[in-house]
Amino acid sequence: MGLTRVRVVIKNPEAEIFREIDLIVDTGSIFTWISRDVLKELNIRPRRVRHFKTIDGRIITREVGIATIKYEDFEGDVEVVFAEKDDAQVLGVTALETLGFEVDPVTGKLRYVWHLAL
Repeated sequence: MGLTRVRVVIKNPEAEIFREIDLIVDTGSIFTWISRDVLKELNIRPRRVRHFKTIDGRIITREVGIATIKYEDFEGDVEVVFAEKDDAQVLGVTALETLGFEVDPVTGKLRYVWHLAL
């Protein structure tokens, strides 16, 4: 199966500032990574710093903040990573679950699956 790409709206949850962007869906990533430039443009401020282990074993440090992500008619507030120049922009699994979506393994498209109360 190929890559799943989606167009989402990123909003500042404290203001009516938003922007549409394309993201790669990465169900192996807990976090959503969005370009620092986009987040700064939306006046989304970092709230803390997190450390991440890369696939090649390096430890990297990135700032994180809160953004509202909207896909189709669904939106939710999620923690996003301020991605640097060489970082990919991805929609992670926490955002998918917050919005109530999963990747359909047959079609490679997102499908709404509701919010599970487990």
